[in-house]
Amino acid sequence: MATPHANVPPANLEGKYIAILVCWLLGNGCLFSWNSMLTIGDYYSYLFPLDLATSGKGGLGTFIGICVISGAFGVADAHVQGGMVGDLSFMRPEFIQSFLAGLAASGALTSALRLITKAAFENTKDGLRKGALLFFAISTFFEFLCVLLYAFAFPKLPIVKYYRSKAASEGSKTVSADLAADIGVLQAEEDPKQLERLSTKELLLLNIDYALDMFLIFVLTLSIFPGFLSEDTGSHSLGQGL
Repeated sequence: MATPHANVPPANLEGKYIAILVCWLLGNGCLFSWNSMLTIGDYYSYLFPLDLATSGKGGLGTFIGICVISGAFGVADAHVQGGMVGDLSFMRPEFIQSFLAGLAASGALTSALRLITKAAFENTKDGLRKGALLFFAISTFFEFLCVLLYAFAFPKLPIVKYYRSKAASEGSKTVSADLAADIGVLQAEEDPKQLERLSTKELLLLNIDYALDMFLIFVLTLSIFPGFLSEDTGSHSLGQGL
C-alpha cells in the first residue's frame, strides 16, 4: 500500500548520484561474467588444443561442459539485462544511460583485468593457470558484489523508493494493471479484450523489426569477438626493431 507521500518527489532527489554510480556498476556486472568467459581464451587454448577429439589435454567431456556453462551464462545475461532495463525504465533516464554505459565499459575492464592477472604470474611456474584462477576469483567477487548492491543497497536509496512506489501506484504490479493505467478502466470495461495479455509469439510479431535488429547486431559482434579474433592466423610481426 502506498504511503500518503508516495507520489511526492524526494527533496533534491536524494541518492540520485549514488544510484547512477550503482547503475553503472550493475551494467558492468551484467556483462562481466560473460566477458570473463570470452577473454580467457588463451587459457582455453592451453587446455583444449586442436586435437581435442583424440588427445586434447582438457578432455572432450570437460570441453562440452564448459560450452554448456558458457551458453547458460549467455541465457542468464539476457534475463538479467532485460530485467534491469525493465526496472530502470520506471525511473530517471540517467539511470538507464548509466547502466548502458556500464555495459559498454565492461569489455574494457575485463580485458584490462585479464592483462594484469596474466602479467602478474607470467614468469612463475604454471603461471597461465594461476593468472586465470585469480581472474575468475576477482570476477566472481565482483558479481556477488553487484548482487548485494541490487538486492540491499539500491532499493534503500530514497529516489529508488520514490520511483518504485510511484510505478506501483500507477499500476505496474501486473500486466493487466499496466494496461488499465494506460487506456483507462472505463474503456477497458467496454472492451475487455484490450486487457488480455499477448503471447510471446504475438509480442515477437509486433516487434519483429526490433528483434531482427538485435539478432543482427549480436551476430556481427560475436562474429568479430570472439569469433574472428580467436582464430589462429599464424605469427606476425612489425619487422625488425619493432
